[in-house]
Amino acid sequence: MHHPEENQWQVRSETEVYDNAWINLTQYQVINPSGNPGIYGKVHFKNRAIGIVPLDTDMNTYLVGQYRFALSEYSWEIPEGGGPLADSPLDAAKRELLEETGLTAVNWTEIQRMHLSNSVTDELCIIYLATGLEQFEAEPEDTEQLIVKKAPFEDVYRMVCAGEIKDAVTVAAVLKVKLLLLENSLPV
Repeated sequence: MHHPEENQWQVRSETEVYDNAWINLTQYQVINPSGNPGIYGKVHFKNRAIGIVPLDTDMNTYLVGQYRFALSEYSWEIPEGGGPLADSPLDAAKRELLEETGLTAVNWTEIQRMHLSNSVTDELCIIYLATGLEQFEAEPEDTEQLIVKKAPFEDVYRMVCAGEIKDAVTVAAVLKVKLLLLENSLPV
């Protein structure tokens, strides 16, 4: 069976349904790849998702706990946030790490790029490994009530495997770092 890589969707019209400072929702009238008419909704993110795995010399990492409004539940996550599309992703990562944990890092390595929920959004996520850590004062945004927890990386890995951590960025980041450790290719 041939799987074409070019776009098989035909857009007949588009209507902006919602717009704010962070997201835009558009509904499209389409002809789908089978040739049938339909609708498709797309959420456009005005920021890039950023995740950071801070790792100290003793193989500890840092988790940020917060109540997630959209889920109506508490979540433990790596430091993460959004950076404007026009800004450098690395600058956004440095800002998020300092804001949420008070940490700065000497060494930064991009370890993963991924699309989050690509069936309905265009959100791109970039994950960094941060090493050579130094502690300063955290500067959370006024919408964030965060608890920062330092934990051995292996404990966090076990939490991911046990389903105690469900945040997609954190799961992908922790599994990627574990893979790098197993392959003995973790950047320092």
